[in-house]
Amino acid sequence: MKLYNTLTNQKEEFTPIQSGKIAMYVCGPTVYNYIHIGNARSTVAFDTIRRYFEYRGYEVNYVSNFTDVDDKIIKRANEEGLSPQEVADKYIAAFYEDTDALNVMRATTNPRVVENMTDIIDFVADLIDKDYAYQAGGDVYYRARKFDHYGDLSDQSIDDLRQGASQRLADDADALKEDPVDFALWKEAKPGEIAWESPWGQGRPGWHIECSVMATKYLGPTIDIHGGGHDLTFPHHENEIAQSEAKTGQTFANYWLHNGFVTMGDDGEKMSKSLGNFVLAHDLIREISPEVIRFFLASAHYRSPLKFSEQNINDAKSNLDRLKTTYQNLNYRYQDAVNTLANDEDILSRIANHQKHFVEVMDDDINTPNGLTVIYQFMRDINVYIEGQEVSKRALDALLKTYSQLLAIFGIDFTAQEDNLDDMVQALIDERTTARNNKDFARADEIRDQLRDQGIILDDTAQGTRWKRSE
Repeated sequence: MKLYNTLTNQKEEFTPIQSGKIAMYVCGPTVYNYIHIGNARSTVAFDTIRRYFEYRGYEVNYVSNFTDVDDKIIKRANEEGLSPQEVADKYIAAFYEDTDALNVMRATTNPRVVENMTDIIDFVADLIDKDYAYQAGGDVYYRARKFDHYGDLSDQSIDDLRQGASQRLADDADALKEDPVDFALWKEAKPGEIAWESPWGQGRPGWHIECSVMATKYLGPTIDIHGGGHDLTFPHHENEIAQSEAKTGQTFANYWLHNGFVTMGDDGEKMSKSLGNFVLAHDLIREISPEVIRFFLASAHYRSPLKFSEQNINDAKSNLDRLKTTYQNLNYRYQDAVNTLANDEDILSRIANHQKHFVEVMDDDINTPNGLTVIYQFMRDINVYIEGQEVSKRALDALLKTYSQLLAIFGIDFTAQEDNLDDMVQALIDERTTARNNKDFARADEIRDQLRDQGIILDDTAQGTRWKRSE
């Protein structure tokens, strides 16, 4: 398997630290609002990557944090008349609600800043002891220039970064820095703000330090994979590396993976709350099936930009409907399947070939578009087989198992959505079949219309009448 490592700007052979296991940290949300589709894209992208690792047999320890101490949370708390922790609790619950709807697997651990404050303070104190950090008033700053590899991840020189930082110096806090490129590890509390006692007075952590602390605490000094949105490469992830490696003396993460943006409009503008051009997942899920949204988000390669548009959503729905119809038809053929057939080996061989091809394309940096192409090819083979005069339970079992496993990597689980007709509806279908056999087509059409009004779509085939729920 090869992964594109942002640190080296190339694909590299993936070798985990511990055979069969993966330590994976993905930056989570700052919980002051509902997540937008751009945030959801990152969550879905790394959930898909995790699912593929697990499909390949790895045990994944997946840690993703909640930033529950932040200026934006304090501002929202003042606006809503709540405490910062009440705001955080509210939007953490909303995050789970939205991501559960999108069939995102829960992380192994979702640590919160407030639960790790002692560790954060100890981490900052250690950086001061090692002379990588210094106190200035009630703040603590990291000496970026002291870390030799600062700028490597974002491929920038520290002198260029310093020049840019010099142009942004504006407030009293920045004036306390030894060097404009230095960044805050601990911030002195303003009057009335939430704060914790520390050796430097009352304050709270800077944004970057929390992920260094929680990644190393829950996964160890060196982790296999660190992920997040492309916009986090600098300064957030750059600063994480500097902090973590200064403290531990070890490589922080072996592979850095970054997902592309969701864009809006013809000009491809990045979706963001700061730009005001965002669509909340919380709202969209109430307008469009979350299954369709999930499929739309998972269909593009994780590193590529993804355009949010009505056409692309409709395309995702159309493709998902095709996949679902095949799943339903595959299940339907169990009604007349025999135990085994002489030509079973041919379809079983085809299944194995599709599995092999799927792994080959997905092992190339989790190439989901090519993976879906293989699934569509597999779907066509399934459709040809189930339209045959005879089918076997042995082959259907193998087809259904493999089809479901591959779809599950994309967060699609048709098994959980299987419908069971109640006795009344089944009786109507049986009555319609009898009416058609008796050439009472008026009654047959009447029953079809009645079922359609109840959201049941009928499909008459050579193997009998099949049904599905309308979307």
